[in-house]
Amino acid sequence: MMLSLIIAGAAVVLVLFFTSVIITTFLRSVDAGVILLASRGRSLQIFRGPCKALVVPVITQVRSIPAQAINVDIEITDQTADVDANGRSAPVKVTVRASAIVSVGEDEAMVNTAANKFFSKPGGEQLSTLTDVLSSAGRRAINLLKHDQLFNARSGATVASTALAVGASRDVALAARGDDDELAVIIKDACSRELLDLGLSFNSLNIKAVLSEVAEARRRESAARAKADADVVTAQEEQRARIAQLEAAQKINDQERALNMQIASNGASIARAEAEKQGAMRQQREAELSANQITQARADAEQSVIQQEAEGRGQAVRIRAIAEAEAAAIKMKAQALMEAGGAYLELRRLELAPDLTREVAGALSNSQFVNFGGGGGGGEGHGAVATGSDDILRVVQTLMAAKVITGEAFGKPAPAAVPAVAPPAPPSRRS
Repeated sequence: MMLSLIIAGAAVVLVLFFTSVIITTFLRSVDAGVILLASRGRSLQIFRGPCKALVVPVITQVRSIPAQAINVDIEITDQTADVDANGRSAPVKVTVRASAIVSVGEDEAMVNTAANKFFSKPGGEQLSTLTDVLSSAGRRAINLLKHDQLFNARSGATVASTALAVGASRDVALAARGDDDELAVIIKDACSRELLDLGLSFNSLNIKAVLSEVAEARRRESAARAKADADVVTAQEEQRARIAQLEAAQKINDQERALNMQIASNGASIARAEAEKQGAMRQQREAELSANQITQARADAEQSVIQQEAEGRGQAVRIRAIAEAEAAAIKMKAQALMEAGGAYLELRRLELAPDLTREVAGALSNSQFVNFGGGGGGGEGHGAVATGSDDILRVVQTLMAAKVITGEAFGKPAPAAVPAVAPPAPPSRRS
């Protein structure tokens, strides 16, 4: 029993192994960009990757071709179909640089044709064949077009690209000539049949450049005109920029001038205000000085008045004191004289007699005593001599009293005597 189970398991494993080997052998992977052609007798199957192809070994013939688009660069140099004003031929030599894209057809017949007629050749010969076909079609297109048609408004003498629908008829392509580049339309129409014989289809034509002497001259003329226009524009821009710069500088100068004037005005205002301030301060100082001087003068005057009053009061007090002292001294002298009595006076008279005699003699010699005696008769009892002696006696008494009062009587030197003139006696009448 156990042995039968082992045999059954081994049989299952072998069946699975051989099944996987058969599947792997009969199924083949087709990568992207690859077309696989499998033929069994007259039956042809085409597989476009990525996919799986069922291929039976031994009885199936397998072949693969690339499905990618082929890019072909061409450069065509030929003459255009231009005529002059008289209708005579005046062709222009032009050179067209373009890039064409072709690919394998979509249907099985074109794929089989491409595999047998085109991809059966070596790689270098394949590219040469496409270049010859496209160059020939391009020369025919240039011979059918005029120079200005090659430099149409759409291309503008620059790179122009045209995409053409695959499998479109000649009539449809010509009808679209108003929108597409005429050169690309003509090349497609001219080479489509030849490419179809190779199992290929024309996808697009990219015109890189169209060169000619006329175009170059026009380009230089356009460039010169553009440069002149650019120079004019540049000069105008520079002029506008210069004008704007001058206007800006003028505005700046105006603003600076206004600022300077404002600064000067502010400076004048500040100077005026400062002068007014200085004047006010000077007036204030003068007023303060005047007030101080007036106050000081008043104070000095009041002080002087007070001082003078004080000095006057002091002087009055001093004078009063001196006067009181002198009065007291005189009073004391008088009291002393009164107490001394007549003896002291007589003694002083005798001491002063010589001096008085001299003074009286001098007075008489100067005729300072004039006396006129009264009328005679015994009735009067006094004569002129008696009157004169009385007058002299009175003068002597007066002088002595003065000397005594001034202190000479007490042994003090007396001041210089002033001769006294006795008043004249009234004249006596004679009967």
